[in-house]
Amino acid sequence: MPFQVGQRWISDSESDQGLGTVTNIEHRFVTIVFTATGESRQYAKANAPLTRVIFNQGDTIPSHEGWRLKVTSSSEEHGIITYHGIKQGNDLNEETSLKEVMIDHFIKFNKPHDRLLNSQVDRLDWFRLRKDCLHHQYEQQQSELMGLTGARVSLIPHQLYIADEVGNRFAPRVLLADEVGLGKTIEAGLIIHQQLVSGRAKRILIIVPESLMHQWLVEMLRRFNLSFSIFDEDRCDEVAGEDNVNPFSSEQLVLVNLGFVTKNPKWYDELISEDWDLMVVDEAHHLNYHKEKPSIEYQCIEQLAQVIPGVLLLTATPDQLGHESHFARLRLLDPDRFFDYDKFIEEESRYSEIADAANALVEGEKLSSVQESTLSALLKESDISQQLTQLNDSNADVQQKVRKQLLSQLLDRHGTGRILFRNSRNTIKGFPAREAHPAPLIMPEQYQESLNEFMLSGCPETLASSKQAKFVFTPEMLYSLDHQNEVWTDFDPRVDYLIDLLQSLKKEKVLVICAHAQTAIDLEAALRIKEGIRSAVFHEGLSIFERDKAAAYFAQDEDSAQLLLCSEIGSEGRNFQFAHHLVLFDLPSNPDLLEQRIGRLDRIGQTEIIRLHIPYFQDSAQHLLLDWYQQGMQAFEHTCITGRVVYEAYGEQLLALALSDQQVSSQAEQLVSDSWKKHCQLKAELESGRDKLLELNSSGQGRAHELVEKIEKNDKQIYLPQFMFQALDVFGVQQDDKADNSIALNQSEHMLNSNFPCLPEDGTTVTFDRNTALINENYQLLTWDHPMVRGVLDLVLSDEIGNASIGLLKNEALPVGTFFLECLFTVEATAPAHLQLGRYLPTTPIRILVDKTGNNLADKVSESVLDNQLAPVKKQIALQLIKALKSQIGPLVTQAESHGKQQIEAIQTKALENMQTKLEQEQQRLTALKAVNPSVRQAEIDFIAHQQSQLTHYIDKAQLTFEAVRMIVVTH
Repeated sequence: MPFQVGQRWISDSESDQGLGTVTNIEHRFVTIVFTATGESRQYAKANAPLTRVIFNQGDTIPSHEGWRLKVTSSSEEHGIITYHGIKQGNDLNEETSLKEVMIDHFIKFNKPHDRLLNSQVDRLDWFRLRKDCLHHQYEQQQSELMGLTGARVSLIPHQLYIADEVGNRFAPRVLLADEVGLGKTIEAGLIIHQQLVSGRAKRILIIVPESLMHQWLVEMLRRFNLSFSIFDEDRCDEVAGEDNVNPFSSEQLVLVNLGFVTKNPKWYDELISEDWDLMVVDEAHHLNYHKEKPSIEYQCIEQLAQVIPGVLLLTATPDQLGHESHFARLRLLDPDRFFDYDKFIEEESRYSEIADAANALVEGEKLSSVQESTLSALLKESDISQQLTQLNDSNADVQQKVRKQLLSQLLDRHGTGRILFRNSRNTIKGFPAREAHPAPLIMPEQYQESLNEFMLSGCPETLASSKQAKFVFTPEMLYSLDHQNEVWTDFDPRVDYLIDLLQSLKKEKVLVICAHAQTAIDLEAALRIKEGIRSAVFHEGLSIFERDKAAAYFAQDEDSAQLLLCSEIGSEGRNFQFAHHLVLFDLPSNPDLLEQRIGRLDRIGQTEIIRLHIPYFQDSAQHLLLDWYQQGMQAFEHTCITGRVVYEAYGEQLLALALSDQQVSSQAEQLVSDSWKKHCQLKAELESGRDKLLELNSSGQGRAHELVEKIEKNDKQIYLPQFMFQALDVFGVQQDDKADNSIALNQSEHMLNSNFPCLPEDGTTVTFDRNTALINENYQLLTWDHPMVRGVLDLVLSDEIGNASIGLLKNEALPVGTFFLECLFTVEATAPAHLQLGRYLPTTPIRILVDKTGNNLADKVSESVLDNQLAPVKKQIALQLIKALKSQIGPLVTQAESHGKQQIEAIQTKALENMQTKLEQEQQRLTALKAVNPSVRQAEIDFIAHQQSQLTHYIDKAQLTFEAVRMIVVTH
């Protein structure tokens, strides 16, 4: 088609430039000005990537003056088209004309049929990608696993159960109180992730002690792909600026430390004035409570809890500061339910009887008359007598069925079972055994000579009074002695001990934890220089990238470090359970710190016995400390749940004895004996006070394992890898397979979009294998919940990518020139995310395949058959085909749309029935439960009624959206 000044053309490669105008024609070149963007382009006339814009009868065209013309006819003079028709935008509907030069410059052809009619067609693989995006979006919106699969975590049953149970609630308010090592942070992260992915929450506030800030930041990013922003005084001042805007308005995911909250009234006022959906408070046992005068920490969290709908409190020691403080934390979650401490005590007094009955049901024991009376009084169901009778039935299957029914009823009615989750190692299986391997060493003379000087100048005043102390005790004292001597590694026998140990273990992975970063740094240098041992150093002085690099060097199988040397804080709660040997290079004086160290390996998922290697100086305070841990609490072989209390009782005596000017073995023996008695007494009290029913409820029983099985099955499916490889190919991302089930992704020069989701400039490594991701924490685990995958779906479906295409069908059974239109529609409605519309009315794809008469052949012709048989078409041929069939395309699109609209009502009816059935069942269950368990909040029940009403409205407004069109032409 010859160019004329004033004609309107669009760029095939830059459709976002809008409608261009020919402004100059010279010899072999044509100049097009795109007024919408202010850009000018010069093209060679012979092969310009341009398409002439021509409208047809029935089209509506916007003028640059704002009114619109519905075309009835057109005329052409000197190559310039004038459109004639009805002027719209007022009640006159007058006839008028519009020259093409006066058409709106900002018009964009992003509707499928508009793009097709104007020859803006995409490749066949783009169309298939769009179609697959629609299908996967439909599947994921209604998936029961949404939000649970995306975390880089092992599939631990009780963690997944709690996440599913709590994460699916409206504005959850619970206390997560699992014992140390059972994964409260992971549970909280899973709940946060599920609430965000499902749309139940948008703004999250996490409040933690300052020492845990970095750990939470890293955990949320590394495990859940959640980028929280740390706010402190400097950050608030910077963001607030001169305009004094609320700094917390700038981010959706905010992390602050508790001290900052309590010591900065100005920023606290700004914090509480913001709208948050969910607040998470770690180490909640620090919220001291006294009825007459609650601590400032408690008061601040209480005020926040009154205005934030969802609240998660985390503590491994709910009763640590007294039982009234435990009640006070429950009061933060539900002040209407927990308003009277005396009433709470009375209610709790019945828990042991209930727990005994529940335990008998679990163990299959015969119920006592007291236990039967307890069940009858608590359950009050009309058939309780019959159920109790059936417990003695000769049929074992009947007995088992009734036991399950009774246990389920007990769990539902349990006092704090809906608001408090606590798992212990008594109920959770899968923990490894632990072995202690102490190694006595002779203290070097250099340490003995410098010890007196240390006692006078380097240690705290409380210790300096004991000038004749002979014993090295705390890591801090030992560290000071080490680093008074720059070459301490030359004479410290622990270095040679470590070398011998590593050589005896050959290639087995070994984790070494020291109290200080410099000790780890010195050790790495000594091992490398003396024996060429490859090790990685991991401490708080490194950047996150450097720590990731060190951890990966230790984790990988080949060309890796045998040894990882960590400082006390450097381990950050990371997963190292693929290692089975831990060297305690110096013993901490605090039992909790010792357990935290061992906890790096002693985690669910550890597959072998954990061997603790403990070098210590003989006849020193280290020796005394070793005996105290080993004989006074069995703290090496077993989780020491009594350590904190025993330390508070005997810590000062231990320290004084360790720094005594002479070794008194009888006093040391008495100290160890007293500690053991205290330990046994505390352990017995804790066991008798265990709320076994609560633990049964918290562990999830069979439902937890069902979740694991479903996620494992989901992980093994091939649909996600197939989809992502398809998307990576379409977008031109460079892919390089690696040996360990991973793929290195990098940007390339031929990328369709430079902003591919979650792909940094320097590339990234991804894997679809959960175990590979757990071992290599710098890899991204791709799941349907991962932001890269969700980003691809959004990127494709929010743009025009693949929404218009042409394919050639080679089929001798059909006459040449026969053509079809394959149209993709969706039935969708828009509603606020927290209503969960997608669970009941997901964006539903509809495929219509019309022939030239308008008949729908979709049920007769498989889309997969078409995908496999279609061949791409060259640009010039595509232009000719569109020109030849242009007059028929518009009417056929209208026919296809009519077929699609006929399916809307059935889809709406199904969605309404599904929604009403599920929500009515949930409302009835919670209403009945509230009658026997006051932990069910009325707000939860009210929200379901609100949800039903709103969803009915939005489902009724569902509409048909035209998503894509593919013209199929038969050829030989």
